[in-house]
Amino acid sequence: MDALDVARWQFGVTTVYHFLFVPLTIGLSVLVAILQTMWHRTGNERYLKLTKFYGKLFLINFAMGVVTGIVQEFQFGMNWSDYSRFVGDIFGAPLAIEALVAFFLESTFIGLWIFGWDRLPKRAHLASIWAAAIGTNLSAYFILAANSFMQNPVGYRINPDSGRAELTDFPAVLTNKVALITFPHTLAGSFLVAGSLVAAVGLWHVIRNRDSTDTGAYRFAAKFGSWVVLVASAAVLFTGDIQGKIMTEVQPMKMAAAEGLYTTESPASFSVLTVGSLDGSREVFALKIPYLLSYLGTGDPNGTVHGINDLQAQYATQYGAGSYTPIIPVTYWSFRFMIAFGMAAAAIALLVLWSQRKGRTPSSKWLLRAGLVMPVLPLLANSFGWIFTEMGRQPWIVFGEMLTRNGVSRSVSLAEVLTSFTAFTLIYATLAVIEVKLLLRYARAGVPDVSEAPPSDDTDDAERPLAFAY
Repeated sequence: MDALDVARWQFGVTTVYHFLFVPLTIGLSVLVAILQTMWHRTGNERYLKLTKFYGKLFLINFAMGVVTGIVQEFQFGMNWSDYSRFVGDIFGAPLAIEALVAFFLESTFIGLWIFGWDRLPKRAHLASIWAAAIGTNLSAYFILAANSFMQNPVGYRINPDSGRAELTDFPAVLTNKVALITFPHTLAGSFLVAGSLVAAVGLWHVIRNRDSTDTGAYRFAAKFGSWVVLVASAAVLFTGDIQGKIMTEVQPMKMAAAEGLYTTESPASFSVLTVGSLDGSREVFALKIPYLLSYLGTGDPNGTVHGINDLQAQYATQYGAGSYTPIIPVTYWSFRFMIAFGMAAAAIALLVLWSQRKGRTPSSKWLLRAGLVMPVLPLLANSFGWIFTEMGRQPWIVFGEMLTRNGVSRSVSLAEVLTSFTAFTLIYATLAVIEVKLLLRYARAGVPDVSEAPPSDDTDDAERPLAFAY
């Protein structure tokens, strides 16, 4: 074990941990805004209760996401300084815009939304949560644009004197074909997470608090969240299909590794189950669906999909001697876990809707248990999706331009990386306990009492202080 191995583990652990908060923040910001819009348009008190209820869960998650996201920035300078030096000119622009525009937008208007319940006019207050939601989604786009450069470098040149990548076309970076499809795919995955949480919490209260005066609100939440999950699942499949075709075009090795496809095939079959050799160099047994992989990868049932061995030979000739193959079991199974967990969440959402058909009230303990698991499933799907995305690119940190081993900080020792890795792991474990306890505590508490309605739009009392609604 050396500093490179530990630095990779540290970045992987902190990134996956941080991304547990990101999709819920992205999706829940929009769903809370929709609930408040429904209250604004109808005046129905149950929508106000749900807005404040899920808004509290959103704020808890947002705060944790900000704390864990800060570490991501430090790691570039701490453990990956050579990578930062190489790609800093490219990454600087989208990440600066994300911080100065998108994050500023969301953080400012979240503050106005929190403190403005009893101070801002209803329309201005509603606009605040929508502005925060827009800022959250814009933030995601700029970060994904930066990440997409690592997958498919565009809009740059390599300075022969400094050896650095220099930005030549910023619009090309922002309109990278990988970013344009990764963004809606990530958004769909985020709504899958947020919808699952909304549905699961609503279902828990429907079953456990059957005689509550707020049962109608919880029934609506369970249905609303389930429909969001089903629509998001369809969007994930649609965008994932397009993403697979673009991935086959720009990173054919990643697609081959995802399918355990060792030899070039035309037409190519989709692997339902492949068992390979222990060293991951060849296929031992496979259960396949004919023509499907060709369609998923090229849009043509008879299209050609290049295999791992042929691509390895091609890259060795193009880039020099060495292994350009990712860890096949990781890419193969992370791809399937991503799909399986997402489909499981959609299946539970269907059960939740079916259990409430024609005004029925669900009471099954098995459905309750499934509902409790429901929010975890899309979180796992998102995590495995990013593990696949990043591990499938290996050994490249910037595809075709920089190997991961060349991006690590050369001045950082193994002991230093181990120290920071251990410290961050312990801190994150503590934060995880706090996050889960807070979410469970306030989720169990139920919707708040909103008997004291916010002021009307004609309120002009300039002396009244801001009110903290949570």
